[in-house]
Amino acid sequence: MTGIIRTTWHNAEVLSNQRWTEGLLTLRIRTEPLPFTAGQFVTLRLPIPTADGTELVAKSYSLINAPDEEALEIFYNIVPNGKLSNALAQLQPGDNLEISQPAKGFFVLDEIPAVPNLWMIATGTGLGPYLSILKTSQPWQRFQKIVLVHGVPLVNELAYAELIQTFVTQYPEQFRFISCVTREANPHGLEGRSTTHLEAGTLEQTAGTQITADDTHVMLCGNHNMLNDMKALLAQRGMQRHLRHKPGHITTEQYF
Repeated sequence: MTGIIRTTWHNAEVLSNQRWTEGLLTLRIRTEPLPFTAGQFVTLRLPIPTADGTELVAKSYSLINAPDEEALEIFYNIVPNGKLSNALAQLQPGDNLEISQPAKGFFVLDEIPAVPNLWMIATGTGLGPYLSILKTSQPWQRFQKIVLVHGVPLVNELAYAELIQTFVTQYPEQFRFISCVTREANPHGLEGRSTTHLEAGTLEQTAGTQITADDTHVMLCGNHNMLNDMKALLAQRGMQRHLRHKPGHITTEQYF
C-alpha cells in the first residue's frame, strides 16, 4: 500500500521581488534544498492581518527556476482583492514566508508522449512552468521543434524577454517564440489572441511548424478561456486531452 505523502512547511527568505509592471512581479526566495521536476508547483503561505488577528493564507504557484538553481523563483500577478498576492507584492528582501514541500503536479515532460514537435502555449503568468522546463536539457534532447507562444494584453507584460532570447540564440533551428498581444500594437509578434491566430492559420505560419495529431503535443497553461477555446480548436484536428490511461495530444494546467 502506497503511503500518503504529507505536505510540510518550511521557512523561506525573500531575496528579491522584481516588479515587471504595476501588477506583475517575480519573487525570488531561498529555502533548504527543494527537489522538484521542472513544471511542478509549490504552495506559498503568509499570515495576513485581519480584524480578529491574523489568518494564514496559502496559494499554489509554479516554479520558474530550473531544479539545479539554488534560488526559487515565482512569477505572479496581483489579483484584485487577492489577499495573498497583494501581501506577496509587499515583501522585501530579508522578509520571510512559508513554502510547501514536496513540490507537486503533473505538468511535466515525463508525462508527455514521444512526438517530434512540442507546442507550449501560455497566457500571462502561465509562461512560468515553460521557462523552468526550457532551462533543463530534457526538451532540447527530446523534441525536433519547440514552439513557445505567450499571450498578454500589453507589450510590457511580455516578461523574461532576455531569457527567452537565449533559447532563440542557442537553438535557432529548433526553437521558435511567438508573442500575441491583444490590446495594443505588437512590433515583434502577432496582434490578437493566440486562439484567433490558430484558427486563421497565422500562428502555424509564423512558427513554420504545423500542429497535427500525428506528430505534435500541445501544452496549454493559463486562463480558462484560452484553454477551453484551444481545446475546441484542437479537437477539430482530432486532438484530445492526454491521460495516463488514454494517451492523447493535449496537456493542460489552468491558472485562473
